[in-house]
Amino acid sequence: MNQRPGTNGGRELKTVRTATEVIDALLDGGPCGVTELATRLSLPKSTVYTQLNTLRNGGFVTKDGDEYQLSYKFLTLGEYVRNETTLYQVARTEVDRLADETGQYAHLVTEEHGRGIDLYKARGETGVGDTYQATKLQRRDHLHITASGKAILAHLPRQRVDEIVDEHGLGGRTDETITDRETLYERLSEIRERGYAYNDEEEVVGLRAVGAPIRRADGAVLGSISVSGPTSFVQGDRFETALPELVTSAANVIEVNINMDDMRSELSETGSR
Repeated sequence: MNQRPGTNGGRELKTVRTATEVIDALLDGGPCGVTELATRLSLPKSTVYTQLNTLRNGGFVTKDGDEYQLSYKFLTLGEYVRNETTLYQVARTEVDRLADETGQYAHLVTEEHGRGIDLYKARGETGVGDTYQATKLQRRDHLHITASGKAILAHLPRQRVDEIVDEHGLGGRTDETITDRETLYERLSEIRERGYAYNDEEEVVGLRAVGAPIRRADGAVLGSISVSGPTSFVQGDRFETALPELVTSAANVIEVNINMDDMRSELSETGSR
């Protein structure tokens, strides 16, 4: 059978695995032809062509001349997945409010497969870096370089954090990025104690952020909410006190609403038995 051991302990189909690699390559590298994609993936051109043709027939890939690219079907799928997510449904209003109140960019982030996923972001009136912020919605990012990511890492089990670091590493983005495992663990301990995380030019030089975790009643971390802005704005008491209070307050409101929804669902299930 065309199967091999999977990374999660089960079996997986090699052809499907190859298809996901083709999709990821088009996502990361953009439109390209069969030859370029085959070189990128170190696969025979015939294999890549067959995969692209299958994905095209399924509506996942389009062709323009000799180049293939991902189709808008992924936009439909992404919107469906996001809109069905409780975290997004409950938190969106608070993200908008936080952006309006601070005038900066506010972010809603969750973790999947060890990377940070931007579920939603809102721009305040004086928010900067529109192009960069837009691209964050299109990529999965390292968790250790952002305030939102570190807020999530700080509340994951230590074993899970170890797994994420082992798989994705601690690559540097700026001179301030944490690239040492022990330093990261120390910083995560500090975040758990105070309840929020800082990003002090660790992602982009001149950019700071404050993030707080969003957790269920049992302590499981669902994601995080954060505010980012230029160091000229995010400084002094605003960086150390005002923004942390606003961000942690927003996170608390989201948590309460999620926990009430959970309780309402439990009561509904109990009443129907």
